[in-house]
Amino acid sequence: MATVMQKIKDIEDEMARTQKNKATAHHLGLLKAKLAKLRRDLLAPPTKGGGAAAGEGFDVTKSGDSRVGLVGFPSVGKSTLLNKLTGTFSELLDLPGIIEGAKDGKGRGRQVISTARTCNCILIVLDAIKPITHKRLIEKELEGFGIRLNKEPPNLSFRKKDKGGINFTSTVTNTLLDLETVKAICGEYRIHNADISLRYDATADDLIDVIEGSRIYMPCIYVVNKIDQITLEELEILDKLPHYCPVSAHLEWNLDGLLEKIWEYLNLTRIYTKPKGMNPDYEDPVILSSKKTTVEDFCNRIHKDMLKQFKYALVWGSSAKHKPQRVGREHELEDEDVVQIIKKV
Repeated sequence: MATVMQKIKDIEDEMARTQKNKATAHHLGLLKAKLAKLRRDLLAPPTKGGGAAAGEGFDVTKSGDSRVGLVGFPSVGKSTLLNKLTGTFSELLDLPGIIEGAKDGKGRGRQVISTARTCNCILIVLDAIKPITHKRLIEKELEGFGIRLNKEPPNLSFRKKDKGGINFTSTVTNTLLDLETVKAICGEYRIHNADISLRYDATADDLIDVIEGSRIYMPCIYVVNKIDQITLEELEILDKLPHYCPVSAHLEWNLDGLLEKIWEYLNLTRIYTKPKGMNPDYEDPVILSSKKTTVEDFCNRIHKDMLKQFKYALVWGSSAKHKPQRVGREHELEDEDVVQIIKKV
């Protein structure tokens, strides 16, 4: 373990000493690839004798429609915030206070971040007195564990092949990657034949992320707690930053605003059921991912055998052209639609 950590430190030190310019791009790309591989080995080493991997998270059973994790340094108010929200939202997973160096295997930090990888949304809880310092440290730890916050996967294609060498093409002007750097990164992964196509000005880190293939792209809200301890002018500055939500857990300020933001970032869709001859059930909606919102997805969410008896559906709501609209299983539902399933006789 110490040997791997020392190698990581040596590479980080070398990267810090190296000036960033065109002449060093190839060398830095190679170092980044080596670093990514070492961190992967450190945080999720191979198991021996069937034992658990050191990178596994805490034993927390996943339930509910989504999982929201609270991550932050000790004493920033995570427990108070969790207690105030308990029973208000589906599930909030309070992770133990993260420590600097978690990505390098220190303390129980890697178990914390391993569990964070299973969440659908992360709340980074920050102290309003020193939000920026803690924000940068936590982001560094999460990034080192392959969690990409509020980012989309790199828009580049990567396909291995049996022969033909490295074929590197781009539809835009590249200022950050060249063929030599691409070959060096691929070589580090023992990839000598591949087609790589860029659709934007990608970085070496983007290419490494695609090759690694284990990155998690996750929405994140920066919850700035204890805003009762800062001035109005300081609060106005924080309020202009992206993905931020100021609260006071102790005084219960803006907790409703935080819940609304969590719902927005989870990107879920609520569908209400309407049994035949009865009013819609507005108390217990069926929750769908916004990427899977067809009537077929709705049926599968209720019961796997429902489609076998499906004849058509009646839909009320914003997705319907008239109230109700008779639709098939391919119809796309929208948030807060009401659906009645008509079964075959």
